[in-house]
Amino acid sequence: MKTAVIFWSGTGNTEAMAQAVAEGAVAELFSVSGFSGSIAEYDALAFGCPSMGAEELEEAEFEPFFSGIESQLSGKKVALFGSYGWGDGEWMRNWQERVTGDGAELVGGEGLIVNETPTDDDLANCRELGKKLAG
Repeated sequence: MKTAVIFWSGTGNTEAMAQAVAEGAVAELFSVSGFSGSIAEYDALAFGCPSMGAEELEEAEFEPFFSGIESQLSGKKVALFGSYGWGDGEWMRNWQERVTGDGAELVGGEGLIVNETPTDDDLANCRELGKKLAG
C-alpha cells in the first residue's frame, strides 16, 4: 500500500505530528508546498493542518490544496490530524464531515487533535494513527 502524509504547519506543532504519523505508517512525508505528485498514486493519505482563525483550515496554502484534491478521495483511506490553540475542535469536526462526504474511509472514525505542542504521548498517538492508516 502506498501512503502519503501531507501537512501544513505554521509553528512546527503539526509538522511534529506529521513526522510521527509518517513514521508509524512508513509513509512518504510532504509539506503542502512540497507535494508535486498525484493523489491517485496513493492508496492511503494522512492530512495535517492546524486550526486557524475562527477554527478553519489554513487558507493560503492548505485549503486551496485540499479543495483541489477532494474529488479524488472517494474510496481512499484517510487520516486527519492537527494542532489547535483555542476552540473546541469544530474545525476538525467540519473537516471530518467533508472527508466522509467525499466518500473516503476516515481511519479511526475521527481526526486526531492536539492542544498546542504535542507531548511524547501525543506523538505516540500519532504513530498509532499512522499504523492504523497503513494497516
